[in-house]
Amino acid sequence: MKTLIKDATIVNEGLKFKGSVLIDGEKIEKVFPHTVPADFDTSHTEVIDATGLLLIPGAIDDQVHFREPGLTHKGEIATESKAAAAGGVTTYMEMPNTNPQAVTQEELQKKFDRAAEVSAVNYSFYMGATNDNLDEVLKTDPTKVCGIKVFMGSSTGNMLVDDDATLSEIFKNAPTLVATHCEDEATIKANTEIARQRYGENVPISRHCHIRSDEACYKSSSKAVELASKFDTRLHILHLSSAKEMSLFSPGRVSDKKITAEVCVHHLWFDERDYIDYGTRIKWNPSVKCEKDKVALWEALLADKIDVIATDHAPHTLEEKNNSYFKAPSGGPLVQHSLVAMLELSKKGFISVEKVIEKMCHAPADLFRVNKRGYIREGYFADLVLVDPNKSWIVAPENILYKCGWAPFERTEFSNQVVSTFVNGLKVYDNNRIIHPNYGQAVTFNY
Repeated sequence: MKTLIKDATIVNEGLKFKGSVLIDGEKIEKVFPHTVPADFDTSHTEVIDATGLLLIPGAIDDQVHFREPGLTHKGEIATESKAAAAGGVTTYMEMPNTNPQAVTQEELQKKFDRAAEVSAVNYSFYMGATNDNLDEVLKTDPTKVCGIKVFMGSSTGNMLVDDDATLSEIFKNAPTLVATHCEDEATIKANTEIARQRYGENVPISRHCHIRSDEACYKSSSKAVELASKFDTRLHILHLSSAKEMSLFSPGRVSDKKITAEVCVHHLWFDERDYIDYGTRIKWNPSVKCEKDKVALWEALLADKIDVIATDHAPHTLEEKNNSYFKAPSGGPLVQHSLVAMLELSKKGFISVEKVIEKMCHAPADLFRVNKRGYIREGYFADLVLVDPNKSWIVAPENILYKCGWAPFERTEFSNQVVSTFVNGLKVYDNNRIIHPNYGQAVTFNY
């Protein structure tokens, strides 16, 4: 049967209008603005009354860590992709710092094979770069792999690429977009030593933003921009966190840029003052920084200097997080709550709903050249989300789908809720239930 999502408020390509969408198989067959024609035959069509609901394209999260293989006590592709579906994320791009690392074509393919078996939503995986795997990196197929991930700051997983000759070769010859984690290692080590001299091993979490400082971020980000400019590389800098870095980027349409920028939900929501209440639960790399940095990120996002909004979803167990500063790992789970958090900020006047959809759905599709996703268009894959914009609910353990069982937004009340998520035309999530747990596909890219 076909599916007709009827009388929704469609938010797509900068417009908000009442309309309906007809799904046939995996694709969108027809978009009806206003009303469905009176003579439309619904005899072999499931009709979903979406009156009062928003209908949007599925979000595309270009930065997640689903922890499989090797770290599956924290999360795994099956559990975290279900959380993504519950959050209205229909495509994710997953990072290579697993165990083993995805730094050979063989290990990368294993992740694709596993996702084909268990992923609830669509997927791609980054090829990881190291100081000594250039040959493997250059074998990457740009039509099948979202990008090359370069850790220009060690963060986690011991994948730091700090050899200048290797960096030059990657930026010069990468067959795909290069996505970077930018924090200068020498600056962080120097700041860590200063903190240890003052506090010993009992460094307060509030010092995290001074250890992993704006200078550490800027020094590394500016180096990446310099390399990309020199070699005409498609560069995407992940999880920007500081005001200082905003001078490196230009406003404009994402499709017109070679150098692009991402901000994560937590850097738009939290700032240094929140360490008091949240402690190591909001310890991320790069760090949550000062209020002025958060304000600058918002200004850059609205001015189109920053192109996409993502999560850097990186689950750890509460036992791991509830440690002292040096022992608590960085990262937290977010993929189930990113869309509703941004819609909440829209209600508070920070950003329009149309802009949220642009930055979480359209722009990632354009930036990565994803094939026929990210928009509500005829002939595109039916990756769609229904949202109730007037449904209040509180994040609590009983409705958290992350394997780690907790969320930074726990006890937060949101006034909008994901009702249903369609992946490749099939409803995989509906009213707090996962219906089809393994319907995701590997996305492809237009090169």
